[in-house]
Amino acid sequence: MDLGTVLSWTAERYPARRAVGGELSMTYAEWDAHTNRLARALAALGVGHGDRVVFLLAGGEPMASLHLAAQKLGAVSVPLSFRFGVDELAYCLSDAAPTLLVTDESTVEAACQALERTEPVPHAHVGDGVPPGGAALLDLAADQTENALDVQVRDSDTSVMLYTSGTTGKPKGVPRTHSAEFHASLAHLHQSRSAPFETTLGVMPMFHTMGLRTLLSSVVSAGTWVPQVRFDAERSLELITRERVSALYLVPTIYWSLLGTGRLGETGVRKLAYAGAAMTPALAEALVDALEPEVFVNHFGSTEIYTFTVGPDVAAKPGCAGRPGVFTRVRLVDPHPQAGPDALVGAGEQGQIAISMESPEAFSGYWNRPDADAKSIRDGWYFPGDLAVADEDGDLWVSGRVDDMINSGGENIYPDEIENALIRCPEVADVVVVGMPDDRWGQAVTAFFVPAVGRTPDTAAAALSEYIRSGSGLPRLKRPKRVVAVAEIPKSAVGKILRRELVDGRFSPLAELSPASTGSRK
Repeated sequence: MDLGTVLSWTAERYPARRAVGGELSMTYAEWDAHTNRLARALAALGVGHGDRVVFLLAGGEPMASLHLAAQKLGAVSVPLSFRFGVDELAYCLSDAAPTLLVTDESTVEAACQALERTEPVPHAHVGDGVPPGGAALLDLAADQTENALDVQVRDSDTSVMLYTSGTTGKPKGVPRTHSAEFHASLAHLHQSRSAPFETTLGVMPMFHTMGLRTLLSSVVSAGTWVPQVRFDAERSLELITRERVSALYLVPTIYWSLLGTGRLGETGVRKLAYAGAAMTPALAEALVDALEPEVFVNHFGSTEIYTFTVGPDVAAKPGCAGRPGVFTRVRLVDPHPQAGPDALVGAGEQGQIAISMESPEAFSGYWNRPDADAKSIRDGWYFPGDLAVADEDGDLWVSGRVDDMINSGGENIYPDEIENALIRCPEVADVVVVGMPDDRWGQAVTAFFVPAVGRTPDTAAAALSEYIRSGSGLPRLKRPKRVVAVAEIPKSAVGKILRRELVDGRFSPLAELSPASTGSRK
């Protein structure tokens, strides 16, 4: 089913239901008409069926409405991260070769700089300050009729192309069909146990699969989607409370920030889901204490295949990735980078995850990247590079990534277990463990951490060192040989840790202690 039809049919069923929350709210009938006008405006600017249109906007309702308008036109929506630098923007614009670029006030300067390094692209703008030669998109849309377009969109047509931020290398384009996006939304509703007419917070960016899933699942289920352009904990709490948000789907870093206000427990939210990065048991326990949620789901997946596995009860099994999703097949195979899908590991053994490309949620390959296809797709299975172990119940526990493994003195060590131990130290607000080049050990286990509020870097480093020796429960093999206090852990837009920046030395230490100070020699 194509996504433009999904919106129109929901509007037919529930025309007066509130579709968009917040100050500029719309009913489904109003949103359907608004997106029809936007689709006609895009068409007037030369966008046709199958054309790619880049949306470089801060987010919120304008981005959501333009994405849905592109679906009705049969165009390919290409939402780019507003956090990209000029070089990344120029690369993605050249790679996507769009028919049109759409910006807003927050992105137009960077976009114009990027356009100086690419082939010319027609430019439209949302809001004030239309650049020279650009078109005022909303003014153009206001002059259009609100009637549905006569465009035949197939569910096999490409709906969206998301660029993965990745942790190394250039962003990769991931084309996804209407069918894949629709099935992913159905899976999300089922797996997160969402009810019809759920109200959810739309704060995750729509250049990421989580942001799109929140939006589209709300449309499928006739829910109310409450936009927030950029995350601010106090503003989020205000929206959650005022709009009576009943379900949240967020990354762990945002949950930490909401908990930090001390008022999350007053909101009455009863359904929680998270994805995008691992959640420590400490955070899971804090959320359970604050909210006593009816539903608490760990969604493990990717841009390429939305669902890998789902942990349906985080309260009972904090950190557990669970079992394959409703549309998914998963195997654990030999961790060797070139292992095939039939090289299954034994019971209880660590293996790398492989997901069947037969899933209706799956992409079919990267945009213009046969090298990436060759690395990640083998014999009809997708290999994301994640490692996991299945417990006695058959549930998966993600144990790291193939690329994150630390080889110290000939022993393979994975960071997750160490990080989960160190985050429980009261002097630590955030922590990541990497293998730093070392003449003696090959790679030395190194902990980079952010001191807790009110702790100086020196005292926090000393306290963490003592905790490693006497309170962490870590064997000597896994104890960090160096602890480094930093102002922040480098992360992508959705909270993925950028370990490579630390390994490459791109950090400024606030304090650090030597191996002798941590007592972590083998």
